[in-house]
Amino acid sequence: MSKVSESTNESEGRSYAAPRRSQRVRISMSVLVCGTEGGKAFEEKSKTITVSANGCLVLLAKSVTRGQPLKIVNAQTQEELSCKVTFHGEMREGKSEVAVEFAETAPKFWRIAFPPVDWDPNERKRAGAPAEKTPLRRP
Repeated sequence: MSKVSESTNESEGRSYAAPRRSQRVRISMSVLVCGTEGGKAFEEKSKTITVSANGCLVLLAKSVTRGQPLKIVNAQTQEELSCKVTFHGEMREGKSEVAVEFAETAPKFWRIAFPPVDWDPNERKRAGAPAEKTPLRRP
């Protein structure tokens, strides 16, 4: 996943977060995570929590470490990408949130259209009730 680094504007003495390299989208997609643990290969079916052109956040039962190389397979397309663990959260109910970063940016890996930067999910159009049709009057 992309990293948010803190930058400082020396002239003003303010610090701020640098913008992300790519936008995250909250979506559950089936993936297969492959790697090695203790010299033994493993595969784990999982679901994403968020995805981006630079990686994703998944729930894993397998224990992984920061910097560990993995492969992630899009279950829908069977496309495979090399990645590495950039974050490992606390275990809850036998699984933990794991962020992975692709070796190379791959915006088409997820086969979704990323919304524009200024997109507000609260303003998305929702299907409303069908409008009632008014009968036409004929003279």
